[in-house]
Amino acid sequence: MVASVFQLQCSCNNYPWGKKGKESLAATLCAKTPDTGFEIDESKEYAEMWMGDYPVLPAKGLESGEELHKIVDENKEQLLGRNCIEKFGGVVPFLPKILSISKALPLQIHPNKELSSQLHKKDPEKFTDPNHKPEIAIALGPFEVFAGFKDNKNIQALFSTLPPLERFLPSKDVNFDNELLKQVCYKILTASDKEIATTQEELAKTPKEKYGEQAYILDLLPRLQEQYSIEDPGNLIALLTMNFLSLSAGDAIYVPADAPHAYLSGDIVECMARSNNVLNTGFCPRADRDSIELFTSALTFSPHNAEEVRLETSKTEKSLNGKTSEYAPPMSEFNMLRTSLKEGEKESIKAIGGPSVLFATSGSGKMMADGQTHEIKEGYIFFVGQGVEVSYEALTGLDVYQAYAE
Repeated sequence: MVASVFQLQCSCNNYPWGKKGKESLAATLCAKTPDTGFEIDESKEYAEMWMGDYPVLPAKGLESGEELHKIVDENKEQLLGRNCIEKFGGVVPFLPKILSISKALPLQIHPNKELSSQLHKKDPEKFTDPNHKPEIAIALGPFEVFAGFKDNKNIQALFSTLPPLERFLPSKDVNFDNELLKQVCYKILTASDKEIATTQEELAKTPKEKYGEQAYILDLLPRLQEQYSIEDPGNLIALLTMNFLSLSAGDAIYVPADAPHAYLSGDIVECMARSNNVLNTGFCPRADRDSIELFTSALTFSPHNAEEVRLETSKTEKSLNGKTSEYAPPMSEFNMLRTSLKEGEKESIKAIGGPSVLFATSGSGKMMADGQTHEIKEGYIFFVGQGVEVSYEALTGLDVYQAYAE
């Protein structure tokens, strides 16, 4: 029988949108876990640290070196609990990550369960599971993101005022609804490189006052062009049709399946349903873009304004001392707890009826669980099996995130 609480070692991938070397929080947190052999190469980008049991980049037990999905598979009843097994199967149903973002991620959607199942059957190498992938992102500092579509009236204001955009409309006098928005997205994505570049050149020359409350577009346009190219259609889709949010530490968003999004900059905690399926269509080389027909047909229109994107925190019944808040997205696979302690403060989290992965993003202290006391500090990651109460005592200020399912 395995211990119900054990420390994990994780690793980072090296996507080109990640931050370089020690500028990457994902890498610096990953390197904090002792005796893993992970060393930061200052010449490499480090984008994501994965902390789940997904077999693509699995966490491992720190002592055993065994991959987490194998540990879970051999101890399902003990670690997951009967309820979690019946609801989600014999796996950890969520995947937490740390992301460090230096430039825009590909403009993407994560397909819903029905489409994911179809894509997985057709191409299991590319779409490696049949699950959906709704997700949350929590800012650890300044965080910029495009997520979900703007309100149709704000899109209408741009397309009815800015002459360069008329080429993407079926006629001059239109009223934007979701069907027209889908058509316009398709028209932009299928436009020639020359059309995309010309449109952006013309937009850049358009007086700022023509943009009204959306004049930020002129500030972001050259930045996106520099990151990818003036021919990238993602520049137009993101700036003209999607919400742009600039968030601070602790702010969060929820992105449902089939909702377009592209993270632009910052360090975040991300957590999603256990999947790795994605459809990309912008902010990437043409060769890396997926089917435009598939992408646009899968689009949904929730969220449809900036406020609908935001995910607020609330008090949690899991806390015994009131030092913990909860992010509860409208999905069944997970919630996320955040415990914030000052020096000397204590907190206890009630036993949860399913698995947890918890990780410290700053500070240090002690963690008591399952009759054992563990050191916990910045970068340390633990798996906690179902039915275990966890307590913390901060030596310095301590921030701990805990993804869980039950």
